[in-house]
Amino acid sequence: MRHSSIFIALAAATTLASCAPPTQEIDRAYVDEIENAWTDREARLMADDGWLTLIGLTWLEPGPNLVGSSPDATVVLPSETVPAEVCVLELDDDGIVTLGPSPSAELTVNAMPAEPRELATDASGAPDELRVDRFLFYLISRGDRVGVRVKDPEAATRTGFEGIEHFPIDQAYRVTASLEHYQQPRPVNLPTVIGEPTMMFAPGLLHFSVNGTELSLEPYVSAPGDEDLFIVFRDATSGDTTYGAGRFLSTIIVEGSDDVVLDFNLAINPPCAFTPFATCPLPTPENTLPVPIRAGEKYSGQAH
Repeated sequence: MRHSSIFIALAAATTLASCAPPTQEIDRAYVDEIENAWTDREARLMADDGWLTLIGLTWLEPGPNLVGSSPDATVVLPSETVPAEVCVLELDDDGIVTLGPSPSAELTVNAMPAEPRELATDASGAPDELRVDRFLFYLISRGDRVGVRVKDPEAATRTGFEGIEHFPIDQAYRVTASLEHYQQPRPVNLPTVIGEPTMMFAPGLLHFSVNGTELSLEPYVSAPGDEDLFIVFRDATSGDTTYGAGRFLSTIIVEGSDDVVLDFNLAINPPCAFTPFATCPLPTPENTLPVPIRAGEKYSGQAH
């Protein structure tokens, strides 16, 4: 009887196992692709001029603005090896900034010795890069304001960086969306953390499904006709396991098709999650998803 009972139990277990759903095979190539993207992302953050090196953002006042190690400077470069006066940035009423370098400072502009000149902001797509000692600084333009962004490779946010935690890779969060084009790309003033909206264009509306739920998001481009789509979104994980102000996702419009791949495993935290000196855009109410997107970067409060 004992041997008969064992046989019956084994037979039942075998039957149950044969009825169980097969284990989903892991696409190793896909996992490698995502993990490589994560590695590249952290490398960019950790670069000598990456977001983790950002230590300051100062908005210029009309007239002369002193840059240097002096505590009286408008833009303070905190190092004893930096001259008290590195340069003067003169802001005129038209938003144009003129550089006046100090003769005693070894200041460079785009790797060349600094000379008096007008400086380009990031609105040009290629801001002039000024360097002195270990510091890099350049101009940014936001609405009617011009600011100076300062980076330091010895910033505590960089030296103390311990990496980014991610949700497990899940191909269920790699979906194909259908782009419903607007008649014309519509201009959108995206809100930002500094209160100064940033102008972008929405080419249409993306329709897709995640785990059986029909959803939509509005993507943005820098100019009508661009193929690189930028998405700012919140979801039911925002403020819990992910950054409260939302996350970013980038993708492209495939030429000749209205299908767009959205891979939320590549959703990233905005720069504001790492530094208080960024000017990140925020999601609109329409880009707040009612479901949790448990994919991509998590957030553990390492920013401030």
